Amino acid sequence: MRAFALAVAALCYAANAGAWAQSPAPAPLEAYGATPAIELIQLSPSGELIARITVTGETRSLAVTRISTREDLFVGDISVIKVRDLRWIGEGRVLVVTSQTRNIASLGVPRSELFFGQVLDLETRRVVQVLDRTLDVLPVLYGPASVRNTSDGDTLFVRGVSTTNDQANLHRVDPRTGRGRSVAYMDSTTDDYVLDGEGEIIALSRYDERTGRWSLRLPQGSGHREVWTVDAPVDVPALLGLGRTPRTIVVSADRPDLAPDDAGSGPSEVLFEVNVDTGEWSRLPFEHDPDFLVHHPRTRLLVGGGRDEEAGVQYEFLDPQASRRWSSVERAFRGKAPRLVSWNDALSRVVVFTDTGEAGQYQLVDFDLRTADIVADAYPAIAPEQVGAVRSIHYAARDGLDIPGYLTLPPGVTDPSGLPLVVLAHGGPASRDVAGFDWWAQALASRGYAVLQANFRGSTGYGRAFLEAGYGEWGRKMQTDLSDGVRWLAAEGVIDPDRVCIVGASYGGYAAMAGLTLDSEVYRCGVAVAGVSDLRRMVNWEAEQSRHRNNQTVRYWNRFMGAARLNDRTLDDLSPAFLAASVDSPLLLIHGRDDTVVPIEQSRVMAEALRRAGKPVEFVELPGEDHWLSRSATRRQMLAETVRFLEANNPARRAD
Repeated sequence: MRAFALAVAALCYAANAGAWAQSPAPAPLEAYGATPAIELIQLSPSGELIARITVTGETRSLAVTRISTREDLFVGDISVIKVRDLRWIGEGRVLVVTSQTRNIASLGVPRSELFFGQVLDLETRRVVQVLDRTLDVLPVLYGPASVRNTSDGDTLFVRGVSTTNDQANLHRVDPRTGRGRSVAYMDSTTDDYVLDGEGEIIALSRYDERTGRWSLRLPQGSGHREVWTVDAPVDVPALLGLGRTPRTIVVSADRPDLAPDDAGSGPSEVLFEVNVDTGEWSRLPFEHDPDFLVHHPRTRLLVGGGRDEEAGVQYEFLDPQASRRWSSVERAFRGKAPRLVSWNDALSRVVVFTDTGEAGQYQLVDFDLRTADIVADAYPAIAPEQVGAVRSIHYAARDGLDIPGYLTLPPGVTDPSGLPLVVLAHGGPASRDVAGFDWWAQALASRGYAVLQANFRGSTGYGRAFLEAGYGEWGRKMQTDLSDGVRWLAAEGVIDPDRVCIVGASYGGYAAMAGLTLDSEVYRCGVAVAGVSDLRRMVNWEAEQSRHRNNQTVRYWNRFMGAARLNDRTLDDLSPAFLAASVDSPLLLIHGRDDTVVPIEQSRVMAEALRRAGKPVEFVELPGEDHWLSRSATRRQMLAETVRFLEANNPARRAD
């Protein structure tokens, strides 16, 4: 342990070390491609124990340690699977949620990402599967798990899918056996729910996928009454847990009748606190609209929220104690944009994460002792001096719209000039890039490339108008927003406009292919990972995945793509697979075979179209990989293939 002053001094030294270093030797490429050494970490309710998921190669392990003695109470492999969640059930049990790409043919469940829960009892060292031996219910989690500290003790609640009908009821799970007991009827139209401290349902929402009708239901007698409905074909309201009191909930909704006059410039949904007894709605008193909420670890009451800003995550707490505690964390980690990972019930200990000027570090802060202690490094093989500087940038698109983003420089570069550039387009498209350590951008920067991550129109986090500016702009202004950034960097002298390639995954994969077909004069090569090449085929595939062809996902895609209807042939004009003959630059396609978000067929179609057009193409299929590059081996393979391809077609250093 060490005092806050020493922690701050060490952090300042680490921040300055990168500035003093001159062209440091890069870390091995596989160090960037590896999944983080720590994936999840959680403090126990008392704060005396800490649970974490560690990664070695493809193996995930659960480790539980007593903080005061550093004694490992449990260390065990979870095998080669994907871990999605980690949380405590009281002081003596730990829930681990994993996922696998599977189908259940006997029940008509298509190939998809299925979630499973296991509960470890620290005293008996026994592990049980959630919903195991529950009559007529699959041992699969339908939605997230909830833990409540009830009068009967800490209890787990999950929804489980019936094998006999269309129900996905809420079950109260005995953490000793994993067996569930149905406590509330829920069918496929039940969108979400909120539990109070005793595990009683105090709010329900329903959504009709076909009509786009959403409704809120609040308690009445032994059931629930419908109190508000809205037509929401795409932008569906959401229940976001308890409010600031035990009888209030948080609802994210677009309600012009309750919003202030200037709401048109804000987010499309506003956060409201709803009293479940009176039905009264009131806007939450956040000064800035948060991107996510923070609830108390024990009471589950709302205490604050956070938002991604240019310099990193900024928090705003409504609870006085939480506000005071986090203010002291921000003072101790000044300039490091700390992120809240986990705190104990008394809010006396907190795990924070920082990745400003470093590859990511977890630290345990003890408010009573006024100490901070390093818990783990996310990428231990990457030193701070091997991390490239990340600059926040703004430039004007050709129609004058301000485009924010980030420019990552090669490590040791402080005065960039004439650098080769990689445009790294984010997915979504309703998503965004954020400040901090980005393993993909940093890997490319370590090889000598400047990396542009533009939050093009249609990205989230910049208000309603900016998001809506992307509607119908696939392959149009969302695409030229990227190339306008290239032109701006060239005009500033930062990059060499003749040495630019474009790389991306998911929507970013589409942007990479569109860069070589719809905006081809800018890029000398492209790498598309899990990208969409045939827009109409993609939307039709989404229609087939649901029981209703006209579903929310289809409507979402059509709005962003600018389609008037399902199977709109005008999308072919924006589809790289239909424009393969125009490709004059090398293209590398990479796709996971277990991708359930963008099927691998999208890359196979593009590869075949290029071959028919007599164009060169490289195609790498990643066995056992999903949409999110969850496995270390295939993530490293993707990165190695990308860098090899870039260095062959756009060398970072000019030949003498």
